[in-house]
Amino acid sequence: MTTLETRRPLVGEGVDRVDAPLKITGEAHYPNDFSYPGMVHAALVGSTVAAGRIRDIDTADALAAPGVLTVITYMNAPPLERGPMTLLGPSVPAPMQDDRILHYGQHIALVVADSPEQARHAASLVRVAYEPAEALLDTEDPRAQIVDNPWGMDTERGDVAAGFAQADVVIDERYTTPDNTNNPLGLMSTIAAWHGDSVTIHDSTQWPHNVRTSIARIFQIPESGVRVLAPYVGGGFGAGLRVWSHTVLTVLAAREVRHPVKLVLTRPQMFTSVGHRPDSVQQIKIGATRAGDLVAIEHHGISSVAMEDDDYEPVSFGSAVAYACPNVLTRDRQARLNIPCPGSMRAPAEAQGNFALESAIDEVAHAIGMDPLEFRLRNFTEEHPVLGLPWSSNALRECYTVGAERFGWSRRTPEIGSMRDGRRLVGYGMAAVSYPFYQVPCQARASLRRDGSAYVRSAATDIGTGTYTVMTQLAAELLGLDTSMVRFDLGDSDMPYAPQAGGSGLTGALGGAIHAACAKLVQEFLDVVRDDEASPLRGAGPDDVTVGQGRLHRLGAPDQGEAFVDILARHGLEELSADGRSTPPDAQQLGMATAGAFGAKFVEIRIDPQLGLLRVARVVCAVDGGRILNEKTATSQIVGGTVGGISQAMFEETATDAGTGRIANATFGDYLMPVNADIPDMEVVFCGEPDRATKIGTKGVGEVGLVGMAAAIGNAVHHATGRRLRSLPFTIDQLL
Repeated sequence: MTTLETRRPLVGEGVDRVDAPLKITGEAHYPNDFSYPGMVHAALVGSTVAAGRIRDIDTADALAAPGVLTVITYMNAPPLERGPMTLLGPSVPAPMQDDRILHYGQHIALVVADSPEQARHAASLVRVAYEPAEALLDTEDPRAQIVDNPWGMDTERGDVAAGFAQADVVIDERYTTPDNTNNPLGLMSTIAAWHGDSVTIHDSTQWPHNVRTSIARIFQIPESGVRVLAPYVGGGFGAGLRVWSHTVLTVLAAREVRHPVKLVLTRPQMFTSVGHRPDSVQQIKIGATRAGDLVAIEHHGISSVAMEDDDYEPVSFGSAVAYACPNVLTRDRQARLNIPCPGSMRAPAEAQGNFALESAIDEVAHAIGMDPLEFRLRNFTEEHPVLGLPWSSNALRECYTVGAERFGWSRRTPEIGSMRDGRRLVGYGMAAVSYPFYQVPCQARASLRRDGSAYVRSAATDIGTGTYTVMTQLAAELLGLDTSMVRFDLGDSDMPYAPQAGGSGLTGALGGAIHAACAKLVQEFLDVVRDDEASPLRGAGPDDVTVGQGRLHRLGAPDQGEAFVDILARHGLEELSADGRSTPPDAQQLGMATAGAFGAKFVEIRIDPQLGLLRVARVVCAVDGGRILNEKTATSQIVGGTVGGISQAMFEETATDAGTGRIANATFGDYLMPVNADIPDMEVVFCGEPDRATKIGTKGVGEVGLVGMAAAIGNAVHHATGRRLRSLPFTIDQLL
């Protein structure tokens, strides 16, 4: 069978998105686009205090309102199991199980009515009396319970104290990052419809199988009795990775009223119901010699977590593997606060940790008088510094050199404030980037039909990253078909198991499963003709053949083969199918360290010194993402991530009122995000080769586009003004 290494007419091409026509014509159905006969609607009531207990909850007026079927509170909700442990950690606590209030906006009542308007009106009639308690809202509040690293990801190598003792230059600084909220454009929603003891769920999820497993556990029913559908999701950025309480409550409500129930979150509820990037306070200390050699790194991080949640982001962990430094210590802790449960947001942990590390690296380079690019090149790590193994691939050095050339880094003058455009100060900044390798098991099924078309499917999701398209390309390549003859489906938990669309790991996991399924499908065809005297492929094995133009033929002999459709027809078969699975590579068996994506970000900024106005003028992103299956969609991912990085650096901050715990900017009118005028033209260039550890050689580019932008912009600000900004976002008052 053909391999990606020997024949690549489709993979790598900038193919247009196969799902684009459905999306632009409005025919792509998102979770809240579905409807059922007799469907009713739900609305949530959220707590207006951040801590305490419910003294009384009066639902009489709500129950008497027109169209209301029920009101669910902790007083009549049944006992619910907490969801299971997942690949991403524990499930969130079960909702409405007692009278305790743990955060502002906590779901304390659910109203079900005939129409959404009736449900919202009735929800406004629920009266609640509280016994409030003082809320813990500050990560550095000494009263907060501190949780040590629960996953054993703290690291230590060498002798950090001895390393600092031999350093010529030491910087020791504090960096802070705020809460950010994911804010996908599509409001997250759930529809639940019971059929006897089984339930069908349409959900804004990035992981249908997790919803299936969790709902089965919570409601004590077999997993075979839960079907989760998410063929299209209106964005996620990590918000759809956990099974949130609104989904559980929708399923509960549908069971209670014996009608299909739809619940659509409001925009303010999106800020309290589906996670957020937790804030962080980081202390980072770096020592180096005058010659430019790193001798010690010590990175401590503390971030916020909800009172009864265990979501975990090790913000310091990236510092353990970023540079060739002999003495490194990283430590992460969490402070329990009265806040909504955090969750993954694009580039979790690395977005926060990289800002501190790459800003501090720039500080050290400036302190010793070395060019920031030269300093990073000098301390490039040729092997995984913790495992001591060679990387499965690492083109970071190439990213540095190619990115610098494309950007024109050599034009940078090192003196602070030495570059100008009229009255505006010009700054050049850069940052090194990495995102850890992540891959988990995945399954897929491939079929070839009598009409010559292929049907490939897996229970993954496409949150706008291009999964539909690249998997169509990959299957077409592996089966020797035109992409127009391949249909790829996803977003259905009845399909073969797939992990979450998150962690930059789905393409590798799903691609590997499709690779295996297509290889087995070719084997199925060879098995059919093994003893077929009429077939020129009689007796051939998978190493003896290749594919192309809808047919199998012997290697080097295109005339000795036949079409898939002819084999099916001659043997009276409508189709043949095969299942494939992928498993993550074992670094020790491979004798190499599995590598995630790498990159280098180069930024030019302009600052008006009189007004404190900061603008990003140019961006160059050089990225090592392994094999790029579709340069067009991969570039789009990097561009989108870069916009997110600019937003993290200059705009985004979820503001919590210190007195009440209320999120003060929980609308698109108040939560700042960049618009088109804030985003410059940017150049994306891919470097490196296919990764050696994985079957299809990809490494994922979903997160690496965001990482590094905040540090690169901050470093450019320092170059322009001499001000070192160590707190995100960068605001006008910091620049005046």
